[in-house]
Amino acid sequence: MLTSLPIQPDCRFCSTVSKANGHDPIGSAWPYDQWLVIETPQPWESLWVEHPVLHPIYGQLIQPLWDQGVQVNSLAIAPDRDYSTPGHTRILHYRRPAGLFAQLQKQEFLVPADKIYPLAAALLQQPDQLPQFEPCRQPTDQVRDLMVCTHGNVDVACARFGSPIYEQLRKNYAASSNGRLRVWRCSHFGGHVFAPTLVDLPTGHYWGHLEPKMLDLLVHHKGLVADLRLFYRGWCGLKPFEQMAEREIWLQAGWQWLTYLKRGETIATARTANEEDEADWAEVRIEYTSPDGSVNGAYTAKIETCGTVLTQWRSGHDQPVVETKQYRVSQILKQN
Repeated sequence: MLTSLPIQPDCRFCSTVSKANGHDPIGSAWPYDQWLVIETPQPWESLWVEHPVLHPIYGQLIQPLWDQGVQVNSLAIAPDRDYSTPGHTRILHYRRPAGLFAQLQKQEFLVPADKIYPLAAALLQQPDQLPQFEPCRQPTDQVRDLMVCTHGNVDVACARFGSPIYEQLRKNYAASSNGRLRVWRCSHFGGHVFAPTLVDLPTGHYWGHLEPKMLDLLVHHKGLVADLRLFYRGWCGLKPFEQMAEREIWLQAGWQWLTYLKRGETIATARTANEEDEADWAEVRIEYTSPDGSVNGAYTAKIETCGTVLTQWRSGHDQPVVETKQYRVSQILKQN
């Protein structure tokens, strides 16, 4: 059963303002080092602060990694009548590979409640303990998971706009995929200003401002890539300015680009008077190779500001509307 916050008639949704004003979502995909995804019944209030199972995982396992510079995204997914196993909890773990890559390394387990914390500890900090969980490992390497944010407790826009998109993906795509595609209601992973938003795992592509008309393209990867341009938030393997360049490369190269192994580098950025301001320009480099190694090369690109738009970072009738920089790729060169 879907749960959401009551929608107030005078609420001004942040994502509605963002989309109406042409706020480009590119560059908003957070490049986490790891993802820990835990099946958790709703409601999702104070998930990682007060939840008796998740709070110790966050405080004792995830927060110390953040303190060491390892960025771990903790995510809850709602149990599903077709995917879930009574008496067991599904845990998915994704890790960023070293070097060039096209998708995250995935592990999936089904464990009883008393094994949730020990498994999380093994995945995050104690890899030598993982062999004891081999009987719980799930053979789902070929399964694709779409995580749709419906977490209205963080921002009501995610519940209001995420829930209908989740329902369409679950009914019209996952149900007919013979188990190759799963669609989950998930907790907040950032970017409610672009709601409805989802992340495609294990590839790590983020999407926002989703509309029913573009779901075929997103799911099946057939059709004009350009039609997805304004819905693409970026790829988890790259930093923000690199994501902006990568989108333009994808538009030129077509769908096969998503399968290429890649690595990015931000070579230089403009300094601003206020260190907290976003840079006015950046130069980036993106290396790539095809899965079989027969095609490889690199792109260099320059990204520059191209004005500002008014956007609203949280939903609510009394929330401020602020200017936000927008960018364009002013130069891109292919090197072989």
